[in-house]
Amino acid sequence: MSTPLEIVSKNATLTEAATAMRDKDISALVVSTDPPSIVTSTDLVAAAADGADPTALQVSDVMTKSVETVPPDLYLEEIAAMMTTFGINHLPVVDGDDYLGMVSSTDVTAELS
Repeated sequence: MSTPLEIVSKNATLTEAATAMRDKDISALVVSTDPPSIVTSTDLVAAAADGADPTALQVSDVMTKSVETVPPDLYLEEIAAMMTTFGINHLPVVDGDDYLGMVSSTDVTAELS
């Protein structure tokens, strides 16, 4: 998993989210909502393809709400199965109420190969 967990405000612009992803070399950010949400590079590309102004649109306009999460002790094969079942590429890792990091499909592929 990638640590520390990178978080963005739901009020951030798509430009701010994209800049954070680029600067940190990651493709997803947890959004500080209750419950937490997620915004991915795929969300940003879809918005751009739709002609959205990335300086005007907010993360809350494109984020995925109520994301699936995994505990830190879950087996990698189970994480891979969840990603396949739900059609997702990122899962925040949580321990109780504490968000620890993010596991991506890239992480899974690297470990399983």
